[in-house]
Formats: sequence, structure tokens, C-alpha cells
Amino acid sequence: MEEYKQYGNEGLTLPHDVVKLPSGGFFYKNKKKSVKVGYLTASDENILIAGGSDLTLNLLRNKIYEPDLRPEDMLDGDVEAILIFLRNTAFGPDMELNLTDPVTKKPFKVNVRLDEMPIINGVNPNEDGTFTTKLPKTGVTIKLKPLTFGESNEIGKLISSYPVGRVVPTVTMRLQRQIVEFDGIIDKGNIAMEVEKLPIADSKFIKKFLSENEPRLDMTKIVNTPSGERLTVEVGFGADFFRPFF
Repeated sequence: MEEYKQYGNEGLTLPHDVVKLPSGGFFYKNKKKSVKVGYLTASDENILIAGGSDLTLNLLRNKIYEPDLRPEDMLDGDVEAILIFLRNTAFGPDMELNLTDPVTKKPFKVNVRLDEMPIINGVNPNEDGTFTTKLPKTGVTIKLKPLTFGESNEIGKLISSYPVGRVVPTVTMRLQRQIVEFDGIIDKGNIAMEVEKLPIADSKFIKKFLSENEPRLDMTKIVNTPSGERLTVEVGFGADFFRPFF
């Protein structure tokens, strides 16, 4: 933690701006509604060119100038807001997407603006950054929390480590981290056992509930296809988000 404190304090003297967090700080102990983020510099090109699975994390560690907030502990929606800030201030808000016309099956390109992403806000969380809801099938009351960027990365690495042919427990791995209390149970081991028995209707309800209530940017765009259709697409944060410039 000391390395984050030291680097965060040093960052205050570097050129930066303040990025408003979609979460409003409700999910963090320090309740920060915004963070200081540095602009991309020539030295950051080393990270972008190197690529790799840790590109985003390395970039965030380099550019978030906050001594008491690690990127691993931030919500995915807040990380997305910071990544868009970094890209917009370095390369501009226009992004070209490579799409396929659903009618003609032919590829086409379209430009979208990344500075026009509205914030999705659902119900306000509890004081501890959790949501309380009742499952429709079992009728059990649970407490949920959105995954952090670090947890999402950890799950991604676990999934990729599974041998080909084995069933990957993607759904249950996520649920075991999202459910922090199940009918009064807070022990993680006991919650894991309850997750294994959860009806699929309740599992899908949790996914939908968090999707509608976790604060984040609306990354969907409606574009016109060459055939005249209107197509809803989602802007992703894959390799093309930064790498086309290198």
C-alpha cells in the first residue's frame, strides 16, 4: 500500500484532471466522488505498445493520482470512465467500429463519439455499498455488491486457466463474489454452498438486477447500417480501444 501512497502523492505535481466517477463514491470507504487522473504521456506509450493482459491495470496504476484508492478496488464502471478520459484527452472522442450489416452480411465501418456516454444509475446502495433485494424464486433476502475491477480480472484469469473440455464455473464464480449475505448467512464457504443450489431463475435475476443498478456508463450506441437498418452496438475495451494508434 505504501507504493500507492508514495506514487499518488507524487502524481499531484504532474499534469492531471479530475474525473467524475459514475459510482459517486458510494462503494468506497473514502467515498470519493472523483479522482485525479494524469494525461497519457510519451512514457505511457511503452505500456500501450507492450500490450499484454495487464495493459489496462498497468495504465491505471500509472495514471490514477490517488494515494488511498487502488484501481483493483474500483468498480468496472468507474474504470471505464477513466479509460474513456485517457483516450479522449490523448486521441480525441471519435472511435471507429468495424461492424457487419445484419442484412447484407457485409462489413462496414462507423464512427461513434466517446464523449456522449450517459451514466446509468439504478437504486442507491446501502451505506456499506451493497444492495438488498429479494430473490423471486426462493424468496430469500440477499445482499449484493458489484464486482471490482480486480475481481473481474481475477475471474478472467481463472477462466482462462481451465483446460479445454472442462466446464468452467463462470456463473457460480461471479455469484460467490457478488453475494455478500444470503438469508442472514455471511460466511463465504456457506454462501458458496447456497450458490450451487440456487435456482436458475434467481441466478438470472441477480445478473439482471446488478446490470440495472450498478452505476456505470451506457456503452451502447445505435448506428445506421448501409442497408438502412438501425443496429445497437456496445463499445468495448478490447485491444482496439488504444492499440490502433500504435
